[in-house]
Amino acid sequence: MICYLMDENVNPLYQIQLQMRDPDLVVWAVGDEGTPSKGTLDPEILIWCEDYGFILVTNNRTSMPVHLTEHINQGRHVPGIFILNPNMSIGETIEELILIAGTSDDDEYQDTIRFLPITQ
Repeated sequence: MICYLMDENVNPLYQIQLQMRDPDLVVWAVGDEGTPSKGTLDPEILIWCEDYGFILVTNNRTSMPVHLTEHINQGRHVPGIFILNPNMSIGETIEELILIAGTSDDDEYQDTIRFLPITQ
C-alpha cells in the first residue's frame, strides 16, 4: 500500500483533498502527530520515510536530489520522492496521486525522484 508524507511546505489542501477523495489512502504531513516535526531537516525526513514506508511529496526541486544521493550513498533507501509540478492544478495533482496509489507496486518508486505528472 502506498502512503504519502506531504512536506511541510506543500499546501495543506493537498492532504485535505486527497483524504476527502480517497479516505482509505494514508496521507500524512510533516508536523502531524507521529511524523517528523516542522523544521526537521530533509535528511532526517528521508530516514523517517524509509523507516515508515512513506513516499515523500515535496516541491523541493533544488536540494532534494542531493539529499537523496547522500541517503543512498549511506546504504539507505527511500520508498520514493514525488516532486510537485507548479504547472499542474491542485485537482490535477490529486488525480495523479490517487491514480499512482491505486495502480503502483509498493516498491515501484524506491530510491527515485519522480517529477509529476508521471502518467501521461
